[in-house]
Amino acid sequence: MGCVQAEQERNGTRFDPAVMLETRERTRAAMDAVAAAIRPGMTEEEAVALMRRTLKDADMLRGWHGIHVRFGRNTLLNFGERSEPGMVLGENDIFFIDIGPVWRGHEGDAGATFVVGNDAAMHQAARDVKAVFEATRARWRDEGLSGASLYRFAQAEAARLGWVLNLDMPGHRLSDFPHAVKHDGALIDTDYAPGDGLWVLEIQIRHPDRPFSAFYEDLLLK
Repeated sequence: MGCVQAEQERNGTRFDPAVMLETRERTRAAMDAVAAAIRPGMTEEEAVALMRRTLKDADMLRGWHGIHVRFGRNTLLNFGERSEPGMVLGENDIFFIDIGPVWRGHEGDAGATFVVGNDAAMHQAARDVKAVFEATRARWRDEGLSGASLYRFAQAEAARLGWVLNLDMPGHRLSDFPHAVKHDGALIDTDYAPGDGLWVLEIQIRHPDRPFSAFYEDLLLK
């Protein structure tokens, strides 16, 4: 391991890989529970409030980043961009959730796409974004690709399936809170094979013609 990688992948003295994995599991469980409760006719603001209550009940309300629930055309937005207010989920619609809570001093980060109704393209996007994620993670596991190479592969894989990859969602570190004081750079900028359980691979694909996208993220785990 080179000096740059060692510096960018350092953790704090309280870092515990087992707690990191438990935080991941709890984060994804909270996300899935809220996704199952979201219905057409809800506004994004109502879904965010539900997510906040769910995280509070799980003692995970404190987050290293805010709660993002994106409906419809708001799914095109990048991380941190403000949603168009009052967006209502339609009968045939797409949405994603992106949350980053903290549990026992360790950061979680979960994101996934869900579809209501029977829009075939939206259902395909939700399937394909996870397929691009899994194919890219497999390249990391099997070939030890660098972060930069992973995103080049993901871009080509998304295009092969008919989608456009958003390279402004470039992956990042995750650690004991806060990771930003250790390394705040992007996965896409790394020229080495990222370490196990330390980086989040983010994949966002948009439809080439219609105003929606799909998002999926998770830790790189062997």
